[in-house]
Amino acid sequence: MESNVDQKLAVLIDADNVPPTRIKAMLEEITKYGTPTFKRIYGDWTSSRMSAWKPVLLPYAITPIQQYSYTTGKNATDSALIIDAMDILYSSKVSGFCIVSSDSDFTRLATRLREAGMTVYGMGEKKTPLPFISACDKFIYIEILEAPIPEEKPASAVSAVTKRKPTPASVAPKPMSIITPGLVKLVKDSINDLAGDDGWVFLGNLGILLIKKQPDFDSRNYGYKKLTYLIKSMPDLEIQERKGKDSDALMVFVRLKESA
Repeated sequence: MESNVDQKLAVLIDADNVPPTRIKAMLEEITKYGTPTFKRIYGDWTSSRMSAWKPVLLPYAITPIQQYSYTTGKNATDSALIIDAMDILYSSKVSGFCIVSSDSDFTRLATRLREAGMTVYGMGEKKTPLPFISACDKFIYIEILEAPIPEEKPASAVSAVTKRKPTPASVAPKPMSIITPGLVKLVKDSINDLAGDDGWVFLGNLGILLIKKQPDFDSRNYGYKKLTYLIKSMPDLEIQERKGKDSDALMVFVRLKESA
């Protein structure tokens, strides 16, 4: 799935199920996929639990939507968000939605929006249930947005780094997930699905297919800033960089090694 920074997005935030400390990183991530036309956050703002959210609403131009908790144990916030989403859908003013929540209650909403032709991005914590993740076109874990992941260093730079004691700022964040045989199989199968007679696959197309198969796929989950670096870490794969026909920009291709 390709990013389209020109598409208009409705960003709907469930204040009960995501932390306010990451709002800046979340909004910056969302702008990679489109322009936030609506930015609304839902919760019971009379509750003391919402106090941490209030200082960040004005600086980021997020509109708070009040929803009283009429009954203990019932999530009225979900209902308010869903009703607003359907109103925005029928207004035809956006081409996609970003639902920021770790709650599986929005699974049917995401499915319905996609049925209507909307692109749906999900964003939430690692604890988010699989049904909601699978209902989105793409799902991003907010844990990977906390700190920037450094670029891969050249071999000469790596050897130089090992000679000095690393400072806390130079240590890469701990990956959320490890590279499993299942992930390697997913990548290999996807390459086989796309490969031409010569076995080479354009890396951009591979990334799109991986997200279609597994919406929460993201190289940052495994500690790599870009898909290129994740692919380089898999010994059964090889990468080739080629210059574009009409520009000097490099295009990256990948294939299975013959021994694999």
